[in-house]
Amino acid sequence: MTSLARRDPVVASLVDAHGLPPRRRPVHGSRRFGELVKSIVYQQLAGNAAATIHGRLVAALGGRVTPQGVVAADPEVLASCGLSRAKAASIRDLAEKVIAGQVSLERIGRLSDDEVVEHLCQVRGIGPWTADMFLLATLGRLDVWPTGDYGVRAGFARAWQLPATPTPKELEVMGEPFRPYRSLVAWYCWRVVDDRPAQS
Repeated sequence: MTSLARRDPVVASLVDAHGLPPRRRPVHGSRRFGELVKSIVYQQLAGNAAATIHGRLVAALGGRVTPQGVVAADPEVLASCGLSRAKAASIRDLAEKVIAGQVSLERIGRLSDDEVVEHLCQVRGIGPWTADMFLLATLGRLDVWPTGDYGVRAGFARAWQLPATPTPKELEVMGEPFRPYRSLVAWYCWRVVDDRPAQS
């Protein structure tokens, strides 16, 4: 992070305002299914609403989200948590593929970033955004650049004082100078969106 701060004055100001990003360690294989389910729940939802639905889901499954628990649960139980039909179907498809061995979350850490995305996107309802969140939060990868996340695009525009929020393709190019630490820059983009006064 210090090398980025020396090269880019905006990064330096973000470090001053928000401190260093927390160090992310890979989540243990036994917990990765639950973390991926959480990412599916959070797709396209505000944080508070998603947290409420996720809390209901965890409670409905007895306090622990496992592939076996999801498959055994009555579909109506998942729906009663507030999940849309599409998300419930996605979570069930993930559970079935994990049980069948088509998706191996315990060994997925051995794959490259691109291979992880390809591996996860075979699951119904999992796209690049969910895969990127898994790479960032669950596997702790340092060079993930989630250009499909509006918060990252808006935060980047605000921090670097761009005239407009960049498109995913535009942000892809803008992120190149920050390799191999783009995950850390994404973290600062989210902080800028969460804490506007710090950047005023």
